[in-house]
Amino acid sequence: MGDPLYEAYHDTEWGVPVKDDSTLFEFLILETFQAGLSWITVLRKRENFREAFDNFDYNKIAQYNQTKIDSLLQNPGIIRNKLKVNATVSNARAFMATQKEFGSFSKYIWDFVNGNPIKNEWENYRDAPATTELSDIISKDLKKRGFKFVGSTVIYAHMQATGMVNDHEVNCFRYHEV
Repeated sequence: MGDPLYEAYHDTEWGVPVKDDSTLFEFLILETFQAGLSWITVLRKRENFREAFDNFDYNKIAQYNQTKIDSLLQNPGIIRNKLKVNATVSNARAFMATQKEFGSFSKYIWDFVNGNPIKNEWENYRDAPATTELSDIISKDLKKRGFKFVGSTVIYAHMQATGMVNDHEVNCFRYHEV
């Protein structure tokens, strides 16, 4: 409450099941950059990220060379963390390899929840965990596939953002909608 950008994100995107590979990749990258920072910081820079990272086109990002990476590290509109920028490039490559193996990244990631969102029943959002046993499992599997900056906390946030888990409070108007 109180920030129109944050409220719009909550009211229209957060927790809505996402099955589109491009959107799943975008959220994975944004969650990667969010690690150690607040989500509102990333939201405020989201359009800059889209522009800087070719609208999150993983096919293009996988081809980035050092010159492109260096230019990203000079871009004041994004979070200029060298490890996270490099991870974005390697994650695009790992993402495409996972797509090739499973037919789509969506199939791969949603198979962890049998294609259906986990619906929690939190009275207070502060009761929601930062990680779960399942986010631990997914994190380990992603790391095994070559993904970087995909710790359990990042993965649980990704699960929440993409609707794999519904962590809206039970009294939230979005709880039953998503």
